[in-house]
Amino acid sequence: MSADATNPAAPGPVAPAAARRRARPRIDLRRLGRAALLGPAARDRLPDAIGHVAEAHRAHHPDADLEPLRRAYVLAESSHRGQMRKSGEPYITHPLAVTLILAELGAETTTLTASLLHDTVEDTDVTLDQVREQFGEEVRYLVDGVTKLEKVDYGAAAEPETFRKMLVATGNDVRVMSIKLADRLHNMRTLGVMRPEKQARIAKVTRDVLIPLAERLGVQALKTELEDLVFAILHPEEYEHTRGLIAENASAPSDPLTEVAEQVRGVLREAGITAEVLIRPRHFVSLHRVSRKRGRLRGCDFGRLLVLVNEDADCYGVLGELHTCMTPVVSEFKDFIAVPKFNLYQSLHTAVAREDGQVVEVLIRTHQMHKVAEAGVVALGNPYAPPSEEQPSGDGEQSAGNGERADPTRPGWLSRLLDWQQAAPDPDTFWSTLREDLAQDREITVFRPDGGTLGLPDGATCVDAAYAQYGEDAHACIGARVNGRLATLSTVLRDGDTVQLLMGQDPASEPSAAWLEHAHTPAARIAIQRWLATHPAPGRTAAGASGDTPGAQAAPEAVERAAAPGPDTAADARPARPGRASVVVVDRPTAGARLAGCCTPVPPDEITGFAVRGGMVTVHRVECAAVARMNGAGRAEIDVRWGDTTECRVTLLAESFGRPHLLADLTEAIALEGVEIVSATVAPPTQQRVRHTYTLQLPDAAGLPALMRAMRNVPGVYDVSRTQPPGA
Repeated sequence: MSADATNPAAPGPVAPAAARRRARPRIDLRRLGRAALLGPAARDRLPDAIGHVAEAHRAHHPDADLEPLRRAYVLAESSHRGQMRKSGEPYITHPLAVTLILAELGAETTTLTASLLHDTVEDTDVTLDQVREQFGEEVRYLVDGVTKLEKVDYGAAAEPETFRKMLVATGNDVRVMSIKLADRLHNMRTLGVMRPEKQARIAKVTRDVLIPLAERLGVQALKTELEDLVFAILHPEEYEHTRGLIAENASAPSDPLTEVAEQVRGVLREAGITAEVLIRPRHFVSLHRVSRKRGRLRGCDFGRLLVLVNEDADCYGVLGELHTCMTPVVSEFKDFIAVPKFNLYQSLHTAVAREDGQVVEVLIRTHQMHKVAEAGVVALGNPYAPPSEEQPSGDGEQSAGNGERADPTRPGWLSRLLDWQQAAPDPDTFWSTLREDLAQDREITVFRPDGGTLGLPDGATCVDAAYAQYGEDAHACIGARVNGRLATLSTVLRDGDTVQLLMGQDPASEPSAAWLEHAHTPAARIAIQRWLATHPAPGRTAAGASGDTPGAQAAPEAVERAAAPGPDTAADARPARPGRASVVVVDRPTAGARLAGCCTPVPPDEITGFAVRGGMVTVHRVECAAVARMNGAGRAEIDVRWGDTTECRVTLLAESFGRPHLLADLTEAIALEGVEIVSATVAPPTQQRVRHTYTLQLPDAAGLPALMRAMRNVPGVYDVSRTQPPGA
């Protein structure tokens, strides 16, 4: 009986997963059960029960030492002897099946040794100390990592705390999660003996936690089969419908994918490119998604072509030949070789169209890329061993300078997960947040000004970037520049953006409750929630007002009094001296000129004019929005130019971080330039940022650039720009 024979929901013989393993038959649990009951073999001979494992292991590691596997099997078989699975087989068949799954993926000897022993500490009298004495610290660590916590000790929190323990162990050794994924796959294959409600519960945890982890570790071979098994349990009707579609397509008289595959082989032969062209049937869940997206399925929708070559350059050679000799679908092209996915995946994706309109998807990769695409971190062998000739470096998987891929043993998503799990206050919060975090199945990379990178989930904002970079110090963040432009903390980041985070100077800085609406990462949400929970004072405002006391907000009239230089108590307590406007020369002898209030042009702005009632000409900056509107309405422009440069009035907007004495420093800087403040307003602080609006009378318009530089040089001021006067 096969390992999945007891599961009526398991995919049938038409499943693509079975086709992928046709070169090596699946383990026969009944035969292994009989072999296990016979007891261990002689000391100098490998037990028959692990013959399949040894064969699969030697296929990937021809020179591997099988002695640790023999000793591990002897200990596991003797420890589990007498124990039976609910499906009726001797219990030893389970660790054997788990080990075979990992051996087929190419796992190294230490991982296989630990997988044979992974249930001994949990279910038998074997202790971790015994495992260390016989097999070493590495094997002991892996076995401990996958050992469940007892419900007697943890109650309802046993499952989430077990996963927390396992993830922490994975942070130090990713092979822990490899064993857990293989363990869950075999359990899912034999889940049919369980009660339906227990099947559903296990399937949901597998869907929400284990499958996303398999995706992040790049173990596609396990992920796809787990998806199909979960699909069969949680959505039996859709599963049966998809199964029927596959069976119907298999009985069709012709196969368009075979025809296209032969055409591709011919193209590559003529081009002199050595390549292997395979048909990759879609697994059940993939086909179900395609059917929901496209409606009626056609022959080419049931699979994709896989082209395997020897060198990276050959991938692009194949791409060029296909796009030259066949009709490419340009919108389907993706280059995951130049820009690999965060889970080590590398491949070229393209699609070509047949004459009948069917579209065939094509994957192009090297043999090493294919190995990594299928087995992910398992294909790395022992990623903790020192570099040697036995450790493949194929296709630059471990090359430095590739961000998170430089250290596959601690990818960015795992580091972030480990960081926030420490702050999760209780198991329920950890469990729910873990599911939410893993549901974000795409990552982006953003760059810091210092050249470093931040890995964030798709949809992350500047708030998330702040907490990813600074941890709880991000409470003092008051803004950001994205690609050199000022941006709010709620700005959603895109892959490749450059983010400079602006940090406030006030030690009393605090986050805003509104940040929770823009925080997508668990690290940001937990940090903000924890701060708000420990600072419940009502009426709290963001620190950083422009008065002497942090958090204080000056009344507008007080601000205007403070802004006015000299001994006067208020700038508007005396009439402003009108002064002469800059001279504008109009190419109409009898026409007068008037500077527009919407854009307040001053020399040396490029200007244009429009005639208005009363024989006047209104002068605008050429980039003013009003110019575009009047041009669109057919209004004729009138040539105008600056005459003598004299004093002028201009309105400036200064944006700054909030800090004590900021307003006094700004007005002092303006006064030192010999400029008169006509009026000033300061908006209430928002997230520690303050906006100051000044209407100024300049003795000479040529001094405007120097004035703006002087204002920008005031500590805390990060931008000064021209704007229209209040009420214009």
